[in-house]
Amino acid sequence: MKDPVVHEALRQIQHIVSEETGATLSPSARSRVEKVLQSTLGQLAPSKREGLVREVTIMLADLRGFTSIAAEHPAATVLDMLNRCFIGMSEIIFRNHGTIDKFMGDSILVIFESLDPVEGVMNAVECAVDMQCAMEAINAANREQGLPEMYFGIGLNTGRVMSALLGSDLYSEYTVIGDEVNLTSRIESFSLRGQVLISESTWERCKDRVTANEPMDVFVKGRSKLVVLREVLGIPGEGKTVPRQEIRRSPRVQVKLPFSYRTVSSDVVVPEKLMGCILDIGYHGVLAEIAATPARFDEISLELDLPLVGQKVAGLYGKIVKVMPKDDCTRVGVEFLSMTPEQRAAIQLFVQLLIQGTESQ
Repeated sequence: MKDPVVHEALRQIQHIVSEETGATLSPSARSRVEKVLQSTLGQLAPSKREGLVREVTIMLADLRGFTSIAAEHPAATVLDMLNRCFIGMSEIIFRNHGTIDKFMGDSILVIFESLDPVEGVMNAVECAVDMQCAMEAINAANREQGLPEMYFGIGLNTGRVMSALLGSDLYSEYTVIGDEVNLTSRIESFSLRGQVLISESTWERCKDRVTANEPMDVFVKGRSKLVVLREVLGIPGEGKTVPRQEIRRSPRVQVKLPFSYRTVSSDVVVPEKLMGCILDIGYHGVLAEIAATPARFDEISLELDLPLVGQKVAGLYGKIVKVMPKDDCTRVGVEFLSMTPEQRAAIQLFVQLLIQGTESQ
């Protein structure tokens, strides 16, 4: 990662040159100015190894489901898809004055900083929205070539971080570290395909210019209090709207969770207990395997243990909204119908713990 101070100074110099001359710095001139700034600031500032604390907005963007794409296609095809995507995203990041900290497989960590805190946050939010909009064109090109679509989940957080040179003479890297970076990673893990989630600290600096959903509380490992997140919907002043790609209403995680259920007939719960296995679970429903073959829209009463939470959920009513017969069983999609506040809190906490303990979905 380039020094954010140098990056911001270079951006402002280019802006001044453009205003005065009508032209932009050539790549070679940009490189020369950058070296001068690095040399000058290096003499004035403390050693990079000592670290410098500053407020920034951190963005983590992760491609959803890319592991399965990589497993199902030739390596050359996968690398070409990834490169085309990241080239387009890098252009958007630089256009919005972001600094790429690093590429991490199918993820990008980006830092936004400005002398005006609100400007830095807005650069980050606009960048995230632009990236989600740009994925529509990338996916259109993929469809024409018979390739799978790709989707980003994006998390943003604003806070104080330490920037420092880490490593040795053999290898070193200038990067940002701190609890706010870790929090950004947690926020990103809750995002769905095509979604942009932001922390409350980011929201407070952009709420006059950005539209967002109602706040949601999530449990984050290492935090004693619930963390408040919001989903960015758009930037009205720029005429930009996030093109949501996910029909699900909450994150879902894969599990192998035994459960029991009873069918409901004419509003009466049938005494016979049947068994099944939950394959994935979200805030509002599950995908499960059962031995019986129910009809769509049948209602059932579920009972299951949530081991990570240490709670047993009983009397949870659901409606079967999808029936998929298999060779020796039936897969059913179950939508929860009614939940007590205690049941809802337990299931949400269970899902959130699983999300943070497994790879992002």
